[in-house]
Amino acid sequence: MHVERKPKWIRTKIPSGPLYNRVNYVLKSKGLFTVCKEALCPNVAECWGRGTATIMLLGDTCTRSCRFCAVKVGNPMGRVDTSEPERVAMAVSELNLNYVVLTSVCRDDLRDGGAGIFAETVRAIKRTSPNVRVEVLIPDFRGDKDAISMVVDSKPDVIGHNLETVKRLTPIIRDRRASYDLSLSVLKTVKELDSSIYTKSSLMLGLGETEQEIVEAMLDLRSVGVDILTLGQYLRPTRRHMPVVEYVHPETFERLKNVALSLGFKGVASAPLVRSSYMAAELFQSISRDDVFGG
Repeated sequence: MHVERKPKWIRTKIPSGPLYNRVNYVLKSKGLFTVCKEALCPNVAECWGRGTATIMLLGDTCTRSCRFCAVKVGNPMGRVDTSEPERVAMAVSELNLNYVVLTSVCRDDLRDGGAGIFAETVRAIKRTSPNVRVEVLIPDFRGDKDAISMVVDSKPDVIGHNLETVKRLTPIIRDRRASYDLSLSVLKTVKELDSSIYTKSSLMLGLGETEQEIVEAMLDLRSVGVDILTLGQYLRPTRRHMPVVEYVHPETFERLKNVALSLGFKGVASAPLVRSSYMAAELFQSISRDDVFGG
C-alpha cells in the first residue's frame, strides 16, 4: 500500500529571486536545458538562488523510460548539437560559477551514448574557466569502456553514475536496458581508468526497499571504490510514475548517513530533499580538503 500525502518535512520553496532569475535567463539565452527543470527537482529554488545549476546535455528527450523520472521520453533520431559544449562553457563563464554539474538524458541512439559531447563540454569549460571544478553525472553508455574512457580522459573532478535503487527493485523501477550490475561496473571502470577521480552515486528511498537492502547497496558501491553517496526521498513526479511507498523520516536519513560514513564513503549527503547534485560543490570541497590535510 502506498502513501501519497506528503509529511511536514517535505517542503520546497517557490522559485524566485534575482539569482534564480539570472540563472534562468542565461541558460535559456544559450538554449540549454537543466535537469533542475526537466526532472522537476524540488531544490531548484535553493540551488538557483545560490547561482548554481545542473546542466543537461544532449537535448531534453531520453531514449529510456524509467518509472521514476519526469524527463521526456522518445527517439532523438541521432540528433546532436555540436555547438553545445561551447554554449555551456559560455554560460558557465557568464554566470561566474566555480562549480558546475553536467548530466544528460540517455542517448542509446548514438554510438558513443553521448560520451563525446560530455568530454568536449568538460574541456570547453576548463579552457574558458580554468578554475571551475566540473562534476559529470553520466548514463551507463551500455557499459562501453571506450565511451567511459572518453569522459575520464577529459579530466572532470567528479564522475557520478546513479545506482538509483536497491538490487531487488531495479528491474521494476529502471528501464530494462539498465541494470544494477551494469551500473556498478561503470563506476568500477572509472576508478580502474583513473583512481584520482572521485566517483559518486545516489539512491532514492521510499520505493519499498528495506534498510538491509540499502546497506547492501552501500557495500556494493564501496566495493567498486565509490567515494561520495547521496540519499534522498523519491517523490512521484506524475500519476504515471511509480507511487511513493513510504516517506522516510529525517532521523532515518541521518542514521543511514552515519552508516555510510562508517563504511568508508568520504562524503555523504542524506536527507529527504537531497538529490544527486544537491550541495555538490560543498561535498567536493569537504572531501578534497580532507584528502589534502589527511582528514
